[in-house]
Amino acid sequence: MSDIPPAPSDPRAAIIAVRDEVAKVVVGQGGAVSGLLAALLVRGHVLLEGVPGTAKTLMVSALGAALDLHQARVQFTPDLMPSDVLGQNVYDAEATSLQGAFRFRQGPVFTNLLLADEINRTPPRTQAALLEAMEERRVTVEGTPRDLPVPFLVVATQNPVEYEGTYPLPEAQLDRFLFKLIVGYPSTADEQTVLARHDAGMDPHAVRESGVRPVAGAAELDAARQQVAAIRTDPSVLGYIVALADASRQSPSLTLGISPRGSTMLLKAAKAWAWLSGRTYVTPDDVKAMALPALRHRVQVRPDVELEGGDADTVLQGILAAVPVPR
Repeated sequence: MSDIPPAPSDPRAAIIAVRDEVAKVVVGQGGAVSGLLAALLVRGHVLLEGVPGTAKTLMVSALGAALDLHQARVQFTPDLMPSDVLGQNVYDAEATSLQGAFRFRQGPVFTNLLLADEINRTPPRTQAALLEAMEERRVTVEGTPRDLPVPFLVVATQNPVEYEGTYPLPEAQLDRFLFKLIVGYPSTADEQTVLARHDAGMDPHAVRESGVRPVAGAAELDAARQQVAAIRTDPSVLGYIVALADASRQSPSLTLGISPRGSTMLLKAAKAWAWLSGRTYVTPDDVKAMALPALRHRVQVRPDVELEGGDADTVLQGILAAVPVPR
């Protein structure tokens, strides 16, 4: 592979090269990595759910390094305040006038790639501090709106096992995430590869030293986003997305179906997946491929269904099987 990043005239090659760079340090999580790239392409945010030690943080660090993005990490804790994330006005003792006595100190949210680690461990007030940032790409501190850098991506993580001392994300917060990606255990072969890399001296805290290098930047990402936006979607495929949403609202297994925002997010995700697959149009298979990660956090399963072992994925899979696919 060349040391020179591909030109913006070939943005897809550049984004695929990013995926290859991340694979140098992250093994067996290709689906999650592709999901992160798809989210970047349509200005979405990602919630990563997985037990500790499944390379969630490493994945984000490697992605930022391969795209040469500025990144920040916030460890969400019960005592974290909104100002710890957004920033605050601080007193400047050396100011020459009363008017200039306070200056704004930026918080970690002023970055390209924000890792919100264990987001469900902080109270709702601090969780809500990210709502405006995720939706409008800006924050308001003491009445003053401040734009965030471009690009801006929030990747939040949460542990699906340990619930003590956590604050479940409200629906409004979950709805701001394009994807909820499940990061599972690697296969035995992949785990052996992980061990071999560590045995050879790989340091997961130093991805650059492990061989990950910048292969794309803002120009390539912007060009890729323009191409994704131009992906064509046949009216029959749009109708298919609407039919899936309607079926979720009619499902006896759900107390909350897919909202119009959810339908829109599924469309954007399908366009990104089509582009990553090398096509200029969306197929029903693209919609089906993106349905679970784009919708599993937007529906609520009835308690009796959960008691019988059902979850959002099984209900959505049933809907996908029942709704006719356009030909």
